[in-house]
Amino acid sequence: MPSMENEGSEVSRAEEIKNQANEAFKAHRYGQAIDLYTQAIELNSQNAVYWANRSLAHTKLEEYGSAIQDATKAIEVDPKYSKGYYRQGAAYLAMGKFKEALKDFQQVKRICPNDPDATKKLKECEKAVMKLKFEEAISVPESERRSVADSIDYRTIKVEPQYLGAKIEGDVVTLDFVKKMMDDFKNQKCLHKRYAFQIVLQMREMLQALPSLVDINVPDGSLLTVCGDVHGQFYDLINIFELNGLPSEENPYLFNGDFVDRGSFSVEVILTLFAFKCMCPSAIYLARGNHESKSMNKIYGFEGEVRSKLSETFVELFAEVFCYLPLAHVINQKVFVVHGGLFSVDGVKLSDIRAIDRFCEPPEEGLMCELLWSDPQPYPGRGPSKRGVGLSFGADVTRRFLQDNNLDLVVRSHEVKDEGYEIEHDGKLITVFSAPNYCDQMGNKGAFIRFEAPDLKPNIVTFSAVPHPDVKPMAYANNFLRMFQ
Repeated sequence: MPSMENEGSEVSRAEEIKNQANEAFKAHRYGQAIDLYTQAIELNSQNAVYWANRSLAHTKLEEYGSAIQDATKAIEVDPKYSKGYYRQGAAYLAMGKFKEALKDFQQVKRICPNDPDATKKLKECEKAVMKLKFEEAISVPESERRSVADSIDYRTIKVEPQYLGAKIEGDVVTLDFVKKMMDDFKNQKCLHKRYAFQIVLQMREMLQALPSLVDINVPDGSLLTVCGDVHGQFYDLINIFELNGLPSEENPYLFNGDFVDRGSFSVEVILTLFAFKCMCPSAIYLARGNHESKSMNKIYGFEGEVRSKLSETFVELFAEVFCYLPLAHVINQKVFVVHGGLFSVDGVKLSDIRAIDRFCEPPEEGLMCELLWSDPQPYPGRGPSKRGVGLSFGADVTRRFLQDNNLDLVVRSHEVKDEGYEIEHDGKLITVFSAPNYCDQMGNKGAFIRFEAPDLKPNIVTFSAVPHPDVKPMAYANNFLRMFQ
């Protein structure tokens, strides 16, 4: 049994480590902060502050499942510690679980009845839950829903003579148009709604015809560039094109999901990617990410941005078109590219992925959910997801999936990495993330991968963030969530 003296020294050592962790947190080194809070917890697990602080660091890394576990532990250690409920509520909120969040904020208010901040957050949460209930009450069942596209005839929309921006002549999206549009976007000018409708409707038609798993053929001597999450960072997207050339039949790209949300130039990003696809379908391939969904767009800014820059009709139209995006790609029958990761069961074949009926909002479990949400883990087997959705999978899971499908490599995105990429699972899995200095605070590099046929050896290129106009990330996000950023 440890002596009182030992216990005392462990408690004071834990406090020292907690202070170091706080410094790492302030410097946006959230992974390091988690490691240090973990050391403090190992020395003194009965301090609720350590659990709550580690919960907040997990939230900053979008590991909401882990954040909820830590906040729950903080509440267990000290049921009167308001920050435990506060952290738990914030994590539920980030996952779009407003009703669960409401219970936590009600508890914060009970513990701190005179705290104006607690009162304000509770009111905002009540408002969000009421709005959700109202939307549920007026929503039309899926089977009876008509496509918003049926009500849009972009040809009848007049272009005012004073509009001097990019114009599509006739039905064909040309390279000249795309370049002019990107220049306008760089100067924070908007594209006329007529042309925005034309691009998105053309994309809808094109994507609808694609299978859920798309095969890409790269001829010998040719290249394909794979990019990860862009998250509305338009100026960094332009930088990718400056470093690596514009998308074309000779210089094709695959963007691996999470084009929108968080960054406040998501409309510019999505219209640019869609316009290149309209210009030349084989110049650019697009996969769905977990942020190409209504629940995420409602919280993380895209819905508000679309409403502000375009219109309510576009909110519905994008939500529908996102459901048509393919879920995964295979390059030359050797490289499997997906936004999130692999599955909770062994034996999944490429034919199973092809057979997924993807034309819906992502479900909370099953193959489609796992493709969009899962993450690799450093140890074998499978474990619960740090995010609270999907799962974590080990090198043995990756190896078996590749063997079962006669593949060589998994490329996925979905996670910010300090160098813009990470090679894991004995070299059989690469994460690529293309939003440098993510959310203007993570300090990470971005990366893209160039694959040259026939050997398809990954050539990874990293790059740093470029300046952008002074519009903060999440500028259009749900007001309530912005309180917690």
